Amino acid sequence: MSKFRKKVTEQPEVSTASLPDIVFMLLFFFMTVTVMKDTALKVENELPNASEVKKLEKKDRIITIYVGGPNQQYRELLGETARIQLEDKFADVSEVGPYVLGRLAEMPEALRPFVTISLKVDKRANMGLVIDIKEVLRDVGVFKINYTTYEGDAFMNVP
Repeated sequence: MSKFRKKVTEQPEVSTASLPDIVFMLLFFFMTVTVMKDTALKVENELPNASEVKKLEKKDRIITIYVGGPNQQYRELLGETARIQLEDKFADVSEVGPYVLGRLAEMPEALRPFVTISLKVDKRANMGLVIDIKEVLRDVGVFKINYTTYEGDAFMNVP
């Protein structure tokens, strides 16, 4: 009798066709943005505490030099004395200058005046070795030096 039927409106299903595209786009984004750890630490590096600390903002302008006693696996071979680690290898004081100059040569010329040498020195390391490193850096013309520390009471460093 009635010509007009009541239309039943169904909601369309959510399309999942673009879901793989979104997942792969996120995967590629995280693959390109993630920074891998580039240095395996071969020296013991218990940093001292300091009360006046400032965070270095630009990581691309930092050259890191590690100083400390060798780890447990290298201790039998190298002994207990403090060593210098440049990237993934142990180095002598005479190798610090060419290493820093080589790293500076890799950087864009506009960034070179803003480069900071970050010394991550174990709190039990000999200060004479640190002074030798600073003299070598002075000889090659690098004067911005930073000591990396933990924030805290400096009196905790005294045994």
